[in-house]
Amino acid sequence: MKNDKIKKIIKRKYKKPIICLTAYSSTVAQILDKYCDIILVGDSLGSVLYGMKSTREVTLDMMINHAKSVKKAISNSILVVDMPYKTYRNNKEAYQNAKKIIKLTKCDALKLEGGKKIINIIKYLIKKKISVMGHIGLLPQSERGTFRFKGRREIEKKKIIDDARLLCDAGVFAIVIECVQESLAKKISNSVLIPTIGIGASKYCDGQILVTDDLVGLTNFTPRFVKKYSNIRKIIRSSVLKFKQEVINKKFPSKKNIY
Repeated sequence: MKNDKIKKIIKRKYKKPIICLTAYSSTVAQILDKYCDIILVGDSLGSVLYGMKSTREVTLDMMINHAKSVKKAISNSILVVDMPYKTYRNNKEAYQNAKKIIKLTKCDALKLEGGKKIINIIKYLIKKKISVMGHIGLLPQSERGTFRFKGRREIEKKKIIDDARLLCDAGVFAIVIECVQESLAKKISNSVLIPTIGIGASKYCDGQILVTDDLVGLTNFTPRFVKKYSNIRKIIRSSVLKFKQEVINKKFPSKKNIY
């Protein structure tokens, strides 16, 4: 069931751009909540936090635990949670896991990867009053080997456009478009009545999403679509070095740091 916040997001189509970032903890979520329309607890936490090689290794319990942490810190943003790999292979499994995530995290919506292949599952969840965000283009849960942008071939373009239309008709409230050519992203955005959220998919989408850890320079992930707005790794290194030097030189703790 679409709540009022989600209805407002749908009305942003062709209007004010939608701001979306990832969060996996209360600390980060509290900062983002002032600036974001949507906060995504993404299965990207597998590689970002756990050093996993792919999102396929992420478990349902991981997603729930991090989403619970994020939920505690937000009051303005919509909270969307990724359903991890192999948790929505059929209607029954999808619904049971979706109910569990929503019950334990109090999230507003769930995100599932894919179009035609899982459209009946998405329809079933929406019929059961669960708000769903779609995800097309590059699908990390389905990829093997090196990721590459999508929409190079005409047959691939047609499939992605068809997936977008199917998702829109099924009732998803927004669609993430990942790593597709600019012209294709524009065509998709103009062919559906719901907002599109781009990641490596051009300014023609109705909003943008990035992994926050990439945005602030905490990771070494440097694909073309990522812009690093700061260098947290450098700040952390500098702080740790200063701490080390002060401990070695007996400057820390000083009198103001002790009881």
